Amino acid sequence: MAQKLKFGNGTWATKKGSTLSYNDEGGNFKPLPFTTTRNSIATRVNKEGLIEVVGNDVPRIDYTDSADGVLLLENSATNLITQSQAFDNSYWTKTGSSVTSGFISPDGTNNSFKLVENSSSGTHLITKSQQSHNNSYSVFAKKGEKKWILLTSHSTSAPTARGQFFDLENGIVGEGGNANGKIEDYGNGWYRCSTEPNAASSLFTVMLADGDGVFSYQGNGADGVYIWGAQNTDTDLSSYIPTNGSTVQRAAETANGAGNSEVFNDSEGVLFAEINLIYNQSGRYITLGDGTSSNRIILGTEGGDDRIIFYVIVGGNVQCQIPYILPDINAIYKIAIKYKQNDFALWVNGLEVGTDTSGSTLASNALSKLVFNGGTGTSNFYGKTKELGYYNTALTDAELEYMTSYRSLNELVTELNLNEL
Repeated sequence: MAQKLKFGNGTWATKKGSTLSYNDEGGNFKPLPFTTTRNSIATRVNKEGLIEVVGNDVPRIDYTDSADGVLLLENSATNLITQSQAFDNSYWTKTGSSVTSGFISPDGTNNSFKLVENSSSGTHLITKSQQSHNNSYSVFAKKGEKKWILLTSHSTSAPTARGQFFDLENGIVGEGGNANGKIEDYGNGWYRCSTEPNAASSLFTVMLADGDGVFSYQGNGADGVYIWGAQNTDTDLSSYIPTNGSTVQRAAETANGAGNSEVFNDSEGVLFAEINLIYNQSGRYITLGDGTSSNRIILGTEGGDDRIIFYVIVGGNVQCQIPYILPDINAIYKIAIKYKQNDFALWVNGLEVGTDTSGSTLASNALSKLVFNGGTGTSNFYGKTKELGYYNTALTDAELEYMTSYRSLNELVTELNLNEL
């Protein structure tokens, strides 16, 4: 088998506006770069595990949950919190609490704060009232003397109605609350705690807690937790967007145009992708095509948030259509699509999950580019891409099983977002 295009798999090379894919047959390296665009700054987690800001059009190779890195592509999002880090600013109201500065944050500098309870009996919190909405809330937090916080968008009289408790010692979501909580490990004791409130609200509140479900208690005037990076986006949870006095929008990203007609075989081949969809969004594609809607080989999401689909379209007519429901939208999957005359197959994590034995492939020189969209510049793919590979022959079942399988139990557990018991 000949692998005509390689991308990722721990090997990354980028510059402004470009992310490298390549062909290395016979030891001769040929560049086949993706053109990468994003008309704004953005953040990523670098190899050192620190959050850093990158400039316009700089591709983001992100190491949040992968030692090999992933290409991170996201839709546009706006942080509606206008002082995301300056918790000592009057923008933030402190009730039963105070803040002190000068602690190491997830970006490696001394710009995080400690939220400290006072000696009163009641609630101890920091909050901001803003425009009513019900999208994603998040804050980075680290255990101090206290290990529990409550992130909520509801009033102090009933904060658990639209909030969630988080255990910053063990990195788990508490049972108290009703806001679809999620906690992510960012290293050095820092966790990103996030919620999706179940109704619109105008509050963003981080509350000290004395245990799971305990948000009102007698303070001692000294104990607290460390906080940094508050975010309230107008979309699903996204990478961190820092602000300093105004809302900030991160623009949508694209990666398009890798390869040429000499790379791709119109009559048969395999496209392999190791990806995490991260967003619950239908109609997001990775496409081999000619730049039109008439001739395309498509891997994407369609007909449901967790439903992937493999299409082959020739001359505007669908020749192959194979859907599959993913068990967990948040996991990384190894996916391969095989196309050949009357021989189409979809493989996911070592299993053949769908076939089609009737259909045509494309005419000569129809396939000329690989893009992270539907083939015509719309329906952009958003997610994490660990690896892409293209093969110019229809591989055997044994080869496809090996390609889409995991090499160890630890890799399987990690990539599928499982918990070892």
